[in-house]
Amino acid sequence: MASAPDCTPLPHMISPMTEVEGRSALSPEVGTTRVEAFSDSVMAVIITIMAFELRPPQGAGLDAMRDQLPGVLVYMLSFVFVGIYWNNHHHLLRAADRISGAAMWANLFLLFWLSLIPVLTEWVRDEYRHALPAASYGAVALAAGVAYTILVRALIQANGRESRLARAIGSDIKGYLSLVLYAAAVGLAFVSPWISYGIFVAVALMWFVPDRRFTRR
Repeated sequence: MASAPDCTPLPHMISPMTEVEGRSALSPEVGTTRVEAFSDSVMAVIITIMAFELRPPQGAGLDAMRDQLPGVLVYMLSFVFVGIYWNNHHHLLRAADRISGAAMWANLFLLFWLSLIPVLTEWVRDEYRHALPAASYGAVALAAGVAYTILVRALIQANGRESRLARAIGSDIKGYLSLVLYAAAVGLAFVSPWISYGIFVAVALMWFVPDRRFTRR
């Protein structure tokens, strides 16, 4: 009597999808392209909203232009602020080989705080002489900086302590210094909003040049 055929699949017959699912359950997802593309779209929308909130001068004279100057300057500051995050976010994700669920949530956390920039830009534009709008702008900038730091640490954990991303980040002194300056700007806004605006500009200038830690790597 013939024995029943052995139905155990041979190694070469195992579905490639099964192998991928098994690896994804044990290790972070390979590639950061989708996260980068989504983040680029969100940041583009944020800048577009800020541009739509710009107001033309209410007249054709120099006085009308002078009245709109604070709004233009705040828009420029916010544009540079978001642009710096977009630039460094691009280099950060390009240096990473893997992305984890924690990193994806950290990325969304960062985008949430950046999405509040258009609202704060409009508020500061209309009430730039007052302390609370300046302090609130600093608080959102501080929260975005903390979120970016969390994203960096989540990506390092996903890619490993010896990865090129971890080596490029190093001690991240400039990142922590930015957090300290933003925190100071929140408190000093109640002394003078202009001190906070000066700090915002100083941090923007500090980050205006693309992060050479990534470009060198």
